[in-house]
Amino acid sequence: MDNLNKNNHEHINEHQHDHNHEHHHQHGGVKDYMTAVAEYRKTFASKQDVIDKTPDPAVRDMILRMEQIGCSTAFDRFDTQKPQCSFGLAGVCCRICNMGPCKITPKSPRGVCGADADLIVARNMLRSLAGGTAAHGAHGREVILALRYAAEGKLNLPILGKDILINSAKKFGLETEGKTINQIAIELSDVLLDDMSRSLPDEYKTIKAFAPEERQKVWRDMDILPISAYHEVFESLHRTNEATDGDWKNIMKEFGRCGLTFLYSGVVAPAIATDSLFGPPIRKTSKVNVGALEEGYVNIAVHGHLPILVSEIVKQGQSEEFIKLAKEKGAKGIKFYGICCTGLSSMYRYNGVIPLSNSVGAELVLGTGALDLWVADVQDVFPGIMDVARCFKTTVVTTSDSARLPGAEHYAYDHHHSNISETENLARKIVTRAIESFTERRDIPVFIPPYEVDAEVGFSYEYLEKEFGSMKPIADAIKSGKILGIINLVGCCNPRVVYERAIVDIADKLLENNILILTNGCASFPLLKLGFCNKNALRKAGDGLKSFLGENLPPVWHVGECVDNTRSSEIFGGVAQELGVQLKDMPYGLASPEWANEKGIGASYSFRLMGINSYHCVYPPAHGSENVMNFILDSSETLGSKMNIDVDPIKLADKIISDFKEKRAALGWDK
Repeated sequence: MDNLNKNNHEHINEHQHDHNHEHHHQHGGVKDYMTAVAEYRKTFASKQDVIDKTPDPAVRDMILRMEQIGCSTAFDRFDTQKPQCSFGLAGVCCRICNMGPCKITPKSPRGVCGADADLIVARNMLRSLAGGTAAHGAHGREVILALRYAAEGKLNLPILGKDILINSAKKFGLETEGKTINQIAIELSDVLLDDMSRSLPDEYKTIKAFAPEERQKVWRDMDILPISAYHEVFESLHRTNEATDGDWKNIMKEFGRCGLTFLYSGVVAPAIATDSLFGPPIRKTSKVNVGALEEGYVNIAVHGHLPILVSEIVKQGQSEEFIKLAKEKGAKGIKFYGICCTGLSSMYRYNGVIPLSNSVGAELVLGTGALDLWVADVQDVFPGIMDVARCFKTTVVTTSDSARLPGAEHYAYDHHHSNISETENLARKIVTRAIESFTERRDIPVFIPPYEVDAEVGFSYEYLEKEFGSMKPIADAIKSGKILGIINLVGCCNPRVVYERAIVDIADKLLENNILILTNGCASFPLLKLGFCNKNALRKAGDGLKSFLGENLPPVWHVGECVDNTRSSEIFGGVAQELGVQLKDMPYGLASPEWANEKGIGASYSFRLMGINSYHCVYPPAHGSENVMNFILDSSETLGSKMNIDVDPIKLADKIISDFKEKRAALGWDK
């Protein structure tokens, strides 16, 4: 038995039966998992639950407004899907070949090809992780190419993060002396692209340069060091094909390799490239929530994940030329608003981009009727926004060949990026179209709930070193107990739970217990909107955390968009290094209470690969296999981490607090 299985499945072996008892095992398993799924399904929220329990009154007002005008949203569609398919929730519905679909029942414990519940669930989980790796990896590829194109002069963007570029190049062992910034950028992009796409097995350079030695040994012993991101996604789809890999344990070994490529080519690599090109974030104060929308302006929303074209759109829209043109058409000027990760990236890199909502709430923002143009780039853009946009005559433009929407106008780079030099012209066309849309929408009624707040944003390792002089003050505060631990509170939002409620409830409980919160991505929006990233939120913090933060810092540090989990990891690593403690032994955690998409699987697994526990209110679709579910939930023997799930956010917060206290006691830090 290989190292991965030898260590991680000793506790599973007692549940495994020989061939003669296999059918009995599967029959009992079907009954058990169907019962578990039925109970889990009862916890799913309804639209009325959201109206009654949302932490954000603007969300309630907008849901009621959309209901009043007869416009459906994700919350309506979630209700109409009930009851969700039990076999799909359990992960035992297989559609990989055309002999099915097959589902595991007492009558049919195996699919047509002979796949049992373990194999079907394992294949489905690996394919989901491969999808998430491809999504983050595609984001990474775009920004790495942008860095290279800028260095080559094909893209008219300055390289602003010179220090980050040079320091990253040195970590890879690249020679920087006597070379121009452009030469270094090209060489660095080549290394990152090589890790993403090589076919010939070789050292994964990003892992070698950025992963702790202790972790590299763990992964080597488990035999999960990958070849490249493309290869592992390719291999994941290959081995889960019909009648290929029939061993669920071998499939889950590939899960480990794919997870590492998600982390290093889908998270670390794009963070390096983005910060090298655009520079690190700068701490600033931003208005947040729909109350910051203003009538009378040409209002443009930027939505998605990629910063390259969006950066030029914002630049052109804030130029005197286009502001003058907007005023000539009767507008007061031009304003920008952010949805999802493009909104967060824009918020801390450009002045005046106001974040409004994550992807689940995007339709509610459109429903205000205040937006003239919606820029949809890639990922987390629901097709349902088109129905709402038509209701309010909002123009939607798509900006990527990878992500088109029926009825949207298309201004984008082509599949081969042959028109990358046309970035400025594309941006000018889009801003011009926004002004035209403003003139076409004068009769549209506007409804803006009056809720807005200021938020402190733009935290990073670099900022904290400047603020504190080093990581030592944070390390000292953790060791002394002023800070009980640090949580990275991130992830998607999911209609299965009351929209944004779990995130807020967990944040309240953790702050009260002196746990410092880092946040980014979709989960950060309720924390932004409801004042957690404001210094006034210090009243929510326990005495120890409050005394450490003083009067200058909020209790929740916003570090950026979803790929900026790297910033949280840098902070985790810097503090642990200061204390001389391994990451897996620190009172750290990742909480993704409402995760929803395939990227969420990769994000939480990335932290578990580093030995850090993850915490959730949503189960993975693996109830149908006790073996696979146990593999996912408990990797303490191999990685030193667990995936913890409780549909009750308060109980989940209690589990985080309890685990942190155990970590502190093991380190001798308990009082």
